[in-house]
Amino acid sequence: MPLPARVLQALLVAAPLLLLAAFAALGSVKPTAAWTWQDIAGEGGTALVAGAWAWVVLGSRPGGRVTRWLAIGLAAIMMGAWADCLDEFYVTTGALQSFKWIESVTLPAGMLALTVGLWLWRQEQSVISEHLAKRERLFREHRAFDRITHVADAAYLRRQLAMESGAPESSPCALVLLDIGGVPEMVHIHGRAESDRALLAVAHLLLLNLRQRDLLCRYAGHRFAVLMPSTSQAEAQSRAEHLCRMVRALQHHTRSADARVALQAHCACAQADHDAAALLEYLNRQLDQATQAQPAPAVA
Repeated sequence: MPLPARVLQALLVAAPLLLLAAFAALGSVKPTAAWTWQDIAGEGGTALVAGAWAWVVLGSRPGGRVTRWLAIGLAAIMMGAWADCLDEFYVTTGALQSFKWIESVTLPAGMLALTVGLWLWRQEQSVISEHLAKRERLFREHRAFDRITHVADAAYLRRQLAMESGAPESSPCALVLLDIGGVPEMVHIHGRAESDRALLAVAHLLLLNLRQRDLLCRYAGHRFAVLMPSTSQAEAQSRAEHLCRMVRALQHHTRSADARVALQAHCACAQADHDAAALLEYLNRQLDQATQAQPAPAVA
């Protein structure tokens, strides 16, 4: 089990102090005249800054391999620079010679670990950027997000449908309506806050499985809408079924009881070439029929 961030931060403070104690116990102090202040400032400053960065990384990022690699790299650089700095104060003879490896090994090892961490961080940022790019259409409009799922709301969806209804026939637009089963039952068993967490998780899952040009909205309650520009109804149906499979594969873990809740999903799809109110009414009827034909899953 990975150590908590606070424990790792404590080790960041303890390790340099232990190394200082070892130098003080095994070495002899150089005369003040032999101290090279430029080296002390450079090496000591490097150790201080690297340690501060490692502290910030551990305290501000979620745990994971990116955080671990970044923190390990910075901590190793800190220890190598700190050992190099202590050489300016102590004569490294006798037993203290065994600590020379800290300077020669930890600095390059730290640079290597930091490089791995930065590479993994770059990959992480690429995923985040792609996720945010799928919300770009929302950001551009400067409209309010749905407070629970942080995606567009029904009013914004209707405005977009009105815009798409005037698109040429050569550029069809499809609308998918998704019903997430199991959420109403979760409200009764685990509470409203838990059902809101489940809806937020579903919203993130749907976003990760959509194209950049698709628009995800929370239509109402536990129903989501996906507007798919330049998409035929057959292609939209195929994509909608894929989204349903992803939701059904999701196991939502409740925060209080640590129960696993399986969700259900149904979809209805149509071309967005009709009046928005009529189109949404038609898709809602289709979903009502589909959900009535299949009971909601049991919620633990």
